Amino acid sequence: MPSPTPDARTPHGARVAGSYLQPLLEAAAARGVQPAALERAAGLPAGALSPLPESLAADDYVRLLDVGAELAGDPHFGLHVGERFKLGTYNVYGLILLSCRDFGQAFEQTMRYEQLAHDLGRSSLRVNDGMAHYTWHCHYGPGRRHLIDSVFAGIRVFGNWLAGMPLPPAELALTHDGGDPADHAEYLRLFGALPRFNAPANTASFDAQLLAWPVPNADTGLYPVLQQHAEQLLQSRARAGADARAEISQQVHEAIVRNLAQGQVRLASIADELKLSPRTLQRKLSDAGATFQQVLDQARFALARDYLRQPELSLVDIAFLLGYQEQSAFNHAFKEWSGMNPGAFRERG
Repeated sequence: MPSPTPDARTPHGARVAGSYLQPLLEAAAARGVQPAALERAAGLPAGALSPLPESLAADDYVRLLDVGAELAGDPHFGLHVGERFKLGTYNVYGLILLSCRDFGQAFEQTMRYEQLAHDLGRSSLRVNDGMAHYTWHCHYGPGRRHLIDSVFAGIRVFGNWLAGMPLPPAELALTHDGGDPADHAEYLRLFGALPRFNAPANTASFDAQLLAWPVPNADTGLYPVLQQHAEQLLQSRARAGADARAEISQQVHEAIVRNLAQGQVRLASIADELKLSPRTLQRKLSDAGATFQQVLDQARFALARDYLRQPELSLVDIAFLLGYQEQSAFNHAFKEWSGMNPGAFRERG
């Protein structure tokens, strides 16, 4: 089975919380598919799903949805995963939803904190002419039927639970094709109305008055405490992401330094050394706010300054050590970096 292909909006190192896996494992087990079979089919190491991991790569989660549907012989596997979503599925942000005073606030908190549960997509909400339009922007393209179905089935089931009653059916539009038109009874059962398939966006439209509906059992007194905790988790996540982004630039820098004296350094050769495809390396560097050429220039400039302080090295030697075929190319590059030619830098000491 081909690997899921995230789009440009997918965060580097995208993850899914382990709690998000539980409904998937339950839906598979209900159809006789055990974790070991899922692991084999998805190409995961034995024991990767049992006990439940703290988190899993988002790509692996999307693959598990697809192989789970195949192994279970269930065309509605995504729906059956989504209807098993519970409060704990959404991790910390699920508790925040339970402390919201109304559904409008719950949607606001979803847009802020859903990343604490997963990096599979992001939510947005707009209100126009008395209608609210909730859109889920899938990071894995419009055709990921089981992923999209699981998200909207989960929203429906969890929304009903928050309201303490079945919510009015929304006008649901989904980007995938819906499968066999003769087999749409499960959509009707779960959503109360048949979605429109092959839509331009994954959107649920409903009367905006629903946003003012209270959450009956909300413990609003807990909201400030939970929000503070969630903000701390977001900050920790941002720091971890920054560290990971800095790490790839450092890895590329070190690989460049190791290889410069052996000849001209190329993106493809450095990617191969780091066991990445050139495209993946470019994406990781882009996530870190850098390009390969920028890291190469930084490495060369740092080495050049060190070499120029060693009088036994001629400018020709230094140009060679930096991977230049001609001293003139080195001279030009160094002047671009420092504003002076290498000879003047050396004389300055």
